Amino acid sequence: MPSKDKNSMQLLQGTLDLIILRTLSAMGPRHAYQISTRLQQVSDSLLQLNQGTLYPALVRLEQYGWIKGSWGMTENNREAKFYAITKAGEKALAEEKARWRQMAGLVERVLLEEH
Repeated sequence: MPSKDKNSMQLLQGTLDLIILRTLSAMGPRHAYQISTRLQQVSDSLLQLNQGTLYPALVRLEQYGWIKGSWGMTENNREAKFYAITKAGEKALAEEKARWRQMAGLVERVLLEEH
């Protein structure tokens, strides 16, 4: 069996875009630390994103046009890049949610299969 950390990373690679888009859709513009903290809270600390994982995903989503970054001041008076979901991102989120539900249904059917 793979280690727990390896399982977490495999899940993360397949779902990180969806998770980030959903967070921004639900909460509005957020900077990277707020996104990371929120995902840690929602997952009961099972999901902890480091900078090496989160920032490349944010850059990728921005390149796709699914999020837009703009500089602003944090609650602690620090400059940070705030990310907001775009209309294209909302569309991608809807498509990704449908794909995720389809895949989850497939996995569930396979797990319920009798031998």
